[in-house]
Amino acid sequence: MSQRFDLHVHTNWSDGKSSAEDMILAAIAAGLDTVGISDHSHTVYDEPGCTLPDSALEYRAEIRRLAEKYSGKIRVLCGVEQDYFSGRAVGFDYAIGSVHAVCVNGCYVNTDWESSAVRGVKEHFGGDWYAFAAAYYELVGGVVDVTGADIVGHFDVITVYNGDGKYFDTCDPRYISAWRAAADKLLSTGAVFEINTGAVSRGYRKTPYPARDIYDYIRARGGRFILASDAHRPEHIAFGFRDWDDTESRLR
Repeated sequence: MSQRFDLHVHTNWSDGKSSAEDMILAAIAAGLDTVGISDHSHTVYDEPGCTLPDSALEYRAEIRRLAEKYSGKIRVLCGVEQDYFSGRAVGFDYAIGSVHAVCVNGCYVNTDWESSAVRGVKEHFGGDWYAFAAAYYELVGGVVDVTGADIVGHFDVITVYNGDGKYFDTCDPRYISAWRAAADKLLSTGAVFEINTGAVSRGYRKTPYPARDIYDYIRARGGRFILASDAHRPEHIAFGFRDWDDTESRLR
């Protein structure tokens, strides 16, 4: 899969560690011809890690300014990672639709924070991780309809802390049924799915999202994929992309 663009990139406008300009410069150094800055939309359950509503206009203006500044070296797009609970994305070149939490009776169980997930599953799902997975994938299945996204972000991020089946068995029929239902609904939208290397670059996983069996299922049904680094640091731009170049058979 030869690809010279990266559309999932975070900056210090949300939870990234570097400026948008530094990330663009890293994309140029990596030999990309297009980079998309896609900081997090506003969510009430994680305000420190997102772009607040009163910053959205300034954010877009800054990315447009940088796009003009570097127009001779790289194409810069202004995107957003639109959370399920943020509603519909408006005013961006593209949107990545992602689910980062499940809401139960007004309480958010954050899939990105292990402690939140463990506590939330115990308190709101009676310790049943498969019930939690079913609730998560129900939201994933609707993320394109709700956010208007063009790209489906890290489809199975719920597994981020589940190495070696720490909390649940991904071969369990209940888990498989949940993700297949979500995949089937998303396939009907025509949205593109990510092969997301972000958890690999940060040391949480050894393989990208989605898992091999999920990838095979979506691919066999005509689903399309793009590589996405989910970079939060300059050195993670296009992370692992060369490993997949011209070796797509490794993913099948």
